[in-house]
Amino acid sequence: MSLKLPLILAFLVVASGCITGEKKEEVMENIVISTDAFQSGGNIPKEYTCSGQDISPPLSWKNMPAKTQSIALIVDDPDAPMGTFTHWVIYNLPADKKELQKGVPKKSVLDDGSIQGVNDFGEIGYNGPCPPPGKPHRYFFKIYALDKRLEISGDVSKGKLEKAMQEHILAKGELIGRYGR
Repeated sequence: MSLKLPLILAFLVVASGCITGEKKEEVMENIVISTDAFQSGGNIPKEYTCSGQDISPPLSWKNMPAKTQSIALIVDDPDAPMGTFTHWVIYNLPADKKELQKGVPKKSVLDDGSIQGVNDFGEIGYNGPCPPPGKPHRYFFKIYALDKRLEISGDVSKGKLEKAMQEHILAKGELIGRYGR
């Protein structure tokens, strides 16, 4: 009888987890991404938009997991009239990279091996905020630490990058800027 009680208790503990749907969830580290160009949640200066020089802002990040093998960045606008609009896709940034300088060149492969994909303007590299007149839009600068370098061929869009990143994201971070005309 004394042997049956611990077995029954163990069964009840396991069964209660199954009934309530409890899962052991992995805690994802948060990357801190920032810029000297604007405050998080603040207005993006005209210089980084289609109304200005249309160059990428300087970005820096910290808190990358030790197992990071590459970094990816996506910039998009979920407030666009036709749905989320992608402004920048860049991936395979070196794992030890801590920043992107202002005005990243608009070419497919950068000197450090980083690869820029195609944005929703149909261009390689960064194209800044360019919303229609009206309420300001939000622009999400999303950074991802990945456990491998990605092998993707052809023109890489946000969707293609997100599919390739599945199951490889170690941590992520987000910076939001606003811009209106």
